[in-house]
Amino acid sequence: MDEDDAKHSVTDSEAERPPAERDTNSPPAESDTTRPSAPRDTTAGHGAHARKRGTREAWADFRGSPFFPAVVLVFILAAAAGLFAGSYTYTMANPTPHHIPTALVAPPGSVEAEKFVAGLDKALNTSLALRPYRDERSARAAMEEQNVFAILDVRPDGVRMEVAGAAGASVAQVLAEAAPPVAKAIGVPVRITDVKPLQRGDPRGLALFYISLAAVVLGFVGSIQLSVHARSLNPLERIAFTVAYSLLGGFTIAAVVDWGLGAVRLPFFESWMILALTMFTSGMVFTMFNTLIGRWAMLPTWGLMVLLGNPSSGGAVSWPLLPSLLGHLGRWLPPGASVNAQHTAVYFADAQHAFPFLVLAAWSLLSCAVFWFWRHRHPGGRDRGSPAHGVSVAA
Repeated sequence: MDEDDAKHSVTDSEAERPPAERDTNSPPAESDTTRPSAPRDTTAGHGAHARKRGTREAWADFRGSPFFPAVVLVFILAAAAGLFAGSYTYTMANPTPHHIPTALVAPPGSVEAEKFVAGLDKALNTSLALRPYRDERSARAAMEEQNVFAILDVRPDGVRMEVAGAAGASVAQVLAEAAPPVAKAIGVPVRITDVKPLQRGDPRGLALFYISLAAVVLGFVGSIQLSVHARSLNPLERIAFTVAYSLLGGFTIAAVVDWGLGAVRLPFFESWMILALTMFTSGMVFTMFNTLIGRWAMLPTWGLMVLLGNPSSGGAVSWPLLPSLLGHLGRWLPPGASVNAQHTAVYFADAQHAFPFLVLAAWSLLSCAVFWFWRHRHPGGRDRGSPAHGVSVAA
């Protein structure tokens, strides 16, 4: 008899025995109809703790979902819209002269000069920053260097005012409108001449501001697109492609404005290089912030380049008409340096300054250095052993 037959034999014999003779010490067999015991209420006495834990978990789930950055962006974009409108309105809606460097050519102790300057100060509600020059030739040289925005040449037969529309259309307009009433009030004739007018296709002097604005905006937009669509670029590759789209983009902007539309006659190569350097600087500024703070890099980039940099650049409103702090700060930011370099290249070619190029170069070097030093924090890049480098991963 095998083991299974022995088990069946024992079971059958137990069934045939009377109930009294059965082994009462054996555990009763489980019934299929036995009901499960009711579950215990584990939350009893811990309701408040459970609610707190549930709130924390819900917040953690929300933070990890795509809805969290989307909601944050809704509020950020709303705030950025208001700040954008406010920054431009504050600087451009009501330009007021604060500090206008002016050359004065007059005999010592000239009463006519004193009266005219005092009347002009009162009319402008400011004070002209007078710089005396011995003759008109030296004063004109200062205007070429953009050290002064106007020349007051006081002569026995009246006052000759020379303005430079190319140095600042808004400043020239303010002076030209204020001078005749002042001259009439003191009984001194005045003749106003624009000795450095703007080009015909740029009557308000805004064309150079707009091409610089295009270079700034497209510079960091290009860097954003590289981060989205070419995320696996390594640091040197990312810098190289930033150089590539900056060179091509700067060329396109200059070609459309000059060759295509004929709006402004540009010193083509110099303007192209200024636009390319502007685009590269703007792109690397975003890359720097993307390295430091990740996906929120657009916030400081937009604030620095658009909200602060463009209104204070002196392109739409000349620096003497801006709030004094913005007028000084704008020259040290990439948009202001770009406008300054471009403006001088087009209208004051013989007096180009190194300062705006040094500002752009400094921002570029700073951005590249930060990106390179902390490149391991940048969200892009790839490993050297990845298939993108041609290394086979097949066995």
